[in-house]
Amino acid sequence: MFWYSLTPLDVLLLRDAKPFSPQERAWAGSIFPPNSHTIVGALRELSGEKKDFSIIGPFLCYENQGNSLYFPRPLGFVKSTPLVPLAWETKSHLHNVVFCDETQPCPLVKPVNLPPEDEEDDVRKCGGSEPKFRQYLPYSVVKTYLETGKIEKDDWQVTPGIDEDQPWTIETRSHNSIEPGTRQVKDADGYFVENAIRLHAGWSLAVAIDKNIETPTTLRLGGEGHRAVLQRCDELGEQWANLQQISQANFKSQGKSIAYLVTPGVFERNQKSPLHNSLCRAYPWEWKLAHTVNKNQTPGDLVSMATEKPVPISCRFRDKDEINKSIPAPQVFAAPPGSLYYLNQPRSLFQDNEQAQVNKWRKLGYSELLWINYEL
Repeated sequence: MFWYSLTPLDVLLLRDAKPFSPQERAWAGSIFPPNSHTIVGALRELSGEKKDFSIIGPFLCYENQGNSLYFPRPLGFVKSTPLVPLAWETKSHLHNVVFCDETQPCPLVKPVNLPPEDEEDDVRKCGGSEPKFRQYLPYSVVKTYLETGKIEKDDWQVTPGIDEDQPWTIETRSHNSIEPGTRQVKDADGYFVENAIRLHAGWSLAVAIDKNIETPTTLRLGGEGHRAVLQRCDELGEQWANLQQISQANFKSQGKSIAYLVTPGVFERNQKSPLHNSLCRAYPWEWKLAHTVNKNQTPGDLVSMATEKPVPISCRFRDKDEINKSIPAPQVFAAPPGSLYYLNQPRSLFQDNEQAQVNKWRKLGYSELLWINYEL
């Protein structure tokens, strides 16, 4: 795999998965970071080839005396306080007062051995204002997290001068269509508003591709013909390789583990029904819960998870003969990056099987997991 940075030359228009037309919905939203389908579409246009690309990412990266990968914050934290499954926190007093639904993942609680939080001290350190917490963690912090299973309180604080809470600005832009021969906006289809994304200085996207591309070059990314500079960046590959090495060693340990989702997780399953519907959920279908009501069912290893609202992904069915011809495909709802999964022992994804049809999601960079050993 070859690693590249993608630096926008202007704003980016990356429409979200909601259907849009000026007649029915006069507001077009944008999604950022872009999903992998958008990146692959831009690469196909750049190369002029019909072939499928295998990619890793996209992630954010920041240039400050060298490039550093940034990853979405793990969602199993409240500010800087980690959460653990109640089943693993055997000394918690909540065992006496909480009744768990055994058909659902176990509730998450604060560890009992944590010192009390001093929020007033945090406010004083920030000059009397509420402290800002990183929404994207640099490579160095994630590396430590994989090695130790912990993120220190100071590592959550935003670095001064670096927008690690949200390194982009949303710019709202209106569009008018004028009636020919007049100065009046058209009554129908004449007005709509859309959001554009402006990435802050020093920030770019990072992606690994299974193709060596001569750089620097530009490619069209998103709508309205906006372009980005594609630049080879081998140091990002070295950082990713280090994380993968630690993650794979943790996976082989076979103890209590946390799976850290760093790209949107597409966990789709076809239902055997007259309509043959496909259903998505927040965790892999092949991972069974460790606790179960049905005594005849073999318990699995998934104890709990920390996640947020799903990420809608809108892709297209591409014509096999004409590269520029496609039709909309059904929406897919992915688990958001940053989701954490708590397992009694690590379990791989069925998507990792290269012979499986759903392996196409992994080739597109979705469902990328990093593994952490859990220690009390």
